[in-house]
Amino acid sequence: MNKTTNHAPIPAANEAILTALRKVHNIASPASTAPEDLKRQRLGQEALGRLLTPPIGFSWEPFEVDGIPAAWVRPEGGHDRSKMILYCHGGGYTSGTLGYARLLASRMALATGYEVLAFQYRLAPEHTYPEALEDARLIWEYLMFLGWGAREIILAGDSAGGNLALELALDLRNAQRMLPSRLILFSPWTDMTATADSYTECADKDPLLTREYIEAVREAYAPGADWNEACYSPLFADLRGLPPTLIQVGGREILRDDSTRLYQKLQEAQVPAVLQTWPDMWHVFQMFPLKAAGEAMEQMAQFLENLR
Repeated sequence: MNKTTNHAPIPAANEAILTALRKVHNIASPASTAPEDLKRQRLGQEALGRLLTPPIGFSWEPFEVDGIPAAWVRPEGGHDRSKMILYCHGGGYTSGTLGYARLLASRMALATGYEVLAFQYRLAPEHTYPEALEDARLIWEYLMFLGWGAREIILAGDSAGGNLALELALDLRNAQRMLPSRLILFSPWTDMTATADSYTECADKDPLLTREYIEAVREAYAPGADWNEACYSPLFADLRGLPPTLIQVGGREILRDDSTRLYQKLQEAQVPAVLQTWPDMWHVFQMFPLKAAGEAMEQMAQFLENLR
């Protein structure tokens, strides 16, 4: 099952979408974490989520777990109750709301037929490490309380949410707890040192992320931290024992090597893993109305189907 797949470049994904992405980035993802900039960033992501979420095909049921905003996303017309997806949203640990999480949560639900639980963990700089991980643990315990078995749960995350999903899985393993059955990672942020070659090679290609942004949000998340420590950069953790993992990444993103090196480390740790790369795509392209996004969702569903 260890394999890597390179998808053929997709014709200039459409300059209109790339132009819009750059505008959203400039408004909603500044390298500043000052209060007013963060407010704009968070509002921009909320608006993006509501704009791009498919309008039909699923139910959205918000609630709270000990003060943590959460929502069930369920495919309409019935769904497969044998498994569920716990989804950790992205946003550099400094932004990301339920409205933003709704984007990928709905797409995963529609692609797989599984219900998805999304939650809004506490954000930096107001709440620093390890508070996001504490919230993820609490949501995991909530699922256990509801009667879900660990092996019935698929743990998913994009970008910083991919980092959080990995850290939660490692935390469960270190506590000798049962692990989720699968990991699904979309452009995961696995190395906070920001030293990979892709930061240079993709600097002029990435329409969403910059080194300055990465440096700003990591400092907001864990001020003065040693980014080589595995609690921040799971790329440097002992990955043995993790569940079978699917990684999807775009070839244009500065975090490309966070995915390719994670795949290599998983292989070294003898963890079944699949890496799927779309050379012409950008960071977490799966959330956008693109042919490649639909293909990626189909590949994800196939990965889960093949591993039953």
